[in-house]
Amino acid sequence: MASAPQSRRFHLTPKQILFSFIGLMLVYVLLHTEHFLIDSTDPEWPHYRDIARSLLPHGLVGALALALSLTQFSTRLRTRYPRFHRVCGRIYVTSVCLVAPLGVYLSYLDEQIGYTSSFVFASATFAFLWLLATGMAFGFIRLRKIDNHRQWMTRSLAMALVFLEVRVIGGLTGWESTPSTDTIIVWICVALGYPIADLVLEVERALRAAPASARQPRPESSPVREAPNGRDSVPSMTKSSTPSSPMSMRSPSERSAQVSQSG
Repeated sequence: MASAPQSRRFHLTPKQILFSFIGLMLVYVLLHTEHFLIDSTDPEWPHYRDIARSLLPHGLVGALALALSLTQFSTRLRTRYPRFHRVCGRIYVTSVCLVAPLGVYLSYLDEQIGYTSSFVFASATFAFLWLLATGMAFGFIRLRKIDNHRQWMTRSLAMALVFLEVRVIGGLTGWESTPSTDTIIVWICVALGYPIADLVLEVERALRAAPASARQPRPESSPVREAPNGRDSVPSMTKSSTPSSPMSMRSPSERSAQVSQSG
């Protein structure tokens, strides 16, 4: 009798959950914070229209860097198309080198609408940490040090997500309308970028180690039998346990008589 086919269970991996969350943040930012890009009647449009020459390259290159950073964590893309993976990585490094300094310049222009020098310094710190993580990741992959490359590339992704995190937190809390509170959000997201990336790596290592340890076979113990007196005894291979031959159970006189008869 044939057994019924087992139904495959659908489950999401931690990486898929993270990428889905990033997608939700991106949709929220486009519809809420960056709404002026698709609606010219938005109150923020006059300010960004004046700096459009710097804002447009910053937005396009920043979006490209964010998209390429996610492709670097695709295992399927890395294994099936390694050359394309390397090309995307080089374009990502170039994009970060362009968008990070440009972001500092735009934050300097934001002083015209009430932002302070602390906001400019926070943007400069963010740009430095993003460039540092990306440069270290590129340097380690050139040296074929894969583990160090993954660590610094994860930190680079964490810094790339600061763009989304600041806007999501500011929009959900309502703090985006005040330059002072917006600056605090930037500082918090920048300060937590590297620690959160390292925490994600530690959780990933723990999740990988748990199934591996569960698959290791346990050593089999030798069978132990219980002696009549209640103690555990293990069969021994001593001389006394071997059966004696018929010749060894006779007396010396009987053995000599048998030898003489055989002769």
